[in-house]
Amino acid sequence: MKAVCLLSGGMDSSTLAYVARSNGYDILALHLNYGQRTEGKELACARKIAALLDARAFVEINLDYFTKFGASSLTDKKITIEEFNPARAHVPNTYVPFRNANLLAIATSFAEARGADAIFIGVQALDYSGYPDCRPDFIETFQNLINLGTKETTKITLFTPFIHMTKTDILKTGLKLGVPYEHTWSCYRNEGRACGTCGSCHFRREAFAAIGIKDPIAYEE
Repeated sequence: MKAVCLLSGGMDSSTLAYVARSNGYDILALHLNYGQRTEGKELACARKIAALLDARAFVEINLDYFTKFGASSLTDKKITIEEFNPARAHVPNTYVPFRNANLLAIATSFAEARGADAIFIGVQALDYSGYPDCRPDFIETFQNLINLGTKETTKITLFTPFIHMTKTDILKTGLKLGVPYEHTWSCYRNEGRACGTCGSCHFRREAFAAIGIKDPIAYEE
């Protein structure tokens, strides 16, 4: 069996790839550069994880058109990345408009072209973002789109094993599978030392603290 794994190089996607392998899939790693601030660091981490998993393929795609659209602090440096705020009542400005639909469309093309049986994406609905393209309804609808938009002989299942899990749950899963978290990156701001205060850093640090082990990456604060 073959699975296309959306591999950003982050904590979730790296754990996801290890889950896919533990379920018997050969990995077809797909990495998307969309103009994010930590693009270089994420790519290096994704390549390392793919190599450790003996991925059958590693495909890198550039989607720099997201930087032309703007409206996200990840792709527009004129917008300041928000600090984590538990009282936030809006979708954080790190949301990249409709990004996951773009990523999944490319993953579907890749999967059908290579005869893959599955696509794995590490979206979460419980904590972390509140991004609309991480909701279960969105994933269910996209599965229908895959079914309608591919050949009748093509059977691709979209897997989102983390959609109802917290970051701590994901970390516990990864530790059991031996995920090398020192080779993953979560920070939205920096490529050297993680900032420690953006939303992504917050939930990563919170997960390690909840389990009582030290995060192997370095932080500014």
